Amino acid sequence: MSSVLNTVFCSRVYIGNHNYCNNHLRLPPLTRRRLTVRAADTDTNEVKSKAPDKAPAGGGSSFNQLLGIKGAAQETNKWKIRLQLTKPVTWPPLVWGVVCGAAASGNFHWNLEDVAKSILCMLMSGPCLTGYTQTLNDWYDREIDAINEPYRPIPSGAISENEVISQIWLLLLGGLGIAGILDVWAGHDTPTLFYLALGGSLLSYIYSAPPLKLKQNGWIGNFALGASYISLPWWAGQALFGTLTPDIIVLTLLYSIAGLGIAIVNDFKSIEGDKALGLQSLPVAFGAETAKWICVGAIDITQLSVAGYLLGAGKPYYALALLALIIPQVVFQFQYFLKDPVKYDVKYQASAQPFLVLGLLVTALATSH
Repeated sequence: MSSVLNTVFCSRVYIGNHNYCNNHLRLPPLTRRRLTVRAADTDTNEVKSKAPDKAPAGGGSSFNQLLGIKGAAQETNKWKIRLQLTKPVTWPPLVWGVVCGAAASGNFHWNLEDVAKSILCMLMSGPCLTGYTQTLNDWYDREIDAINEPYRPIPSGAISENEVISQIWLLLLGGLGIAGILDVWAGHDTPTLFYLALGGSLLSYIYSAPPLKLKQNGWIGNFALGASYISLPWWAGQALFGTLTPDIIVLTLLYSIAGLGIAIVNDFKSIEGDKALGLQSLPVAFGAETAKWICVGAIDITQLSVAGYLLGAGKPYYALALLALIIPQVVFQFQYFLKDPVKYDVKYQASAQPFLVLGLLVTALATSH
């Protein structure tokens, strides 16, 4: 049940080699006419766009279009455009979070009913609520997209304003509806999943929308992002099959600090743009050299703390397994990220993050026993 997103997490837009966030956009009522974009009154006045006037012919990928990532081909099919706005590439971490929560509950069984429940919970967390978050992000970034990437679905007019707004509401209400169904199916006296879905959806909104727009602050925005990708889907999976306890809430929020570190990785490419727009990302606030150590420190110290917790809880084998998964992450940090966080960010994340994700599952299995 994502609240922001991405991811990695997909909340930024690119101008040249830098990315920016728009600050002054508000969601209009459903009754407004088709979108006409004017970016002249935004902070982006100070930034000169290097984006082409239109998408390069033949330069886009249909696969990228379906995943909702950069380099997408132009598309006229409305359903493909709608899918593009939900950014399916950001769904897997939420699905994995549900898996970890189900494992942590200790009550998941490989029968038809439990598998069906888990799939429905994944549908809520990924396509519905993450899709809602990503569409919402694109809506609030629509004016800067008109400068940066005018061929994107919203500023190009490939999808109308009313169609975007209706998609946001449909995904939100669909996710909340599924949460309610799961509460009934699980026999909850208190609609725990509905409350989690509602809270996550609210977090998504204040992350993207003014006046709070959490993503403008490096600490708060990145922690919100980490919690959305780690804590919320874990809580949903665990509440569905078991009981969400205070110690698990604390443990997963602690793990979300590692998510904060992962989010910082994406801030290094946008230092100049963030400075121009007055955004306080951590590389801007502390400088790139200090920020990269904050980044790896958040990731490593968090996992070491969790390993210490498992050891103190009398689960030494799980603690050792987690330590074994931390070691290659540290190696890749020195091999790639600490050398050049801009040049090697993709290679670092592709190399190191699978070990962090496996560590989440190890922790989940440890808490289930």
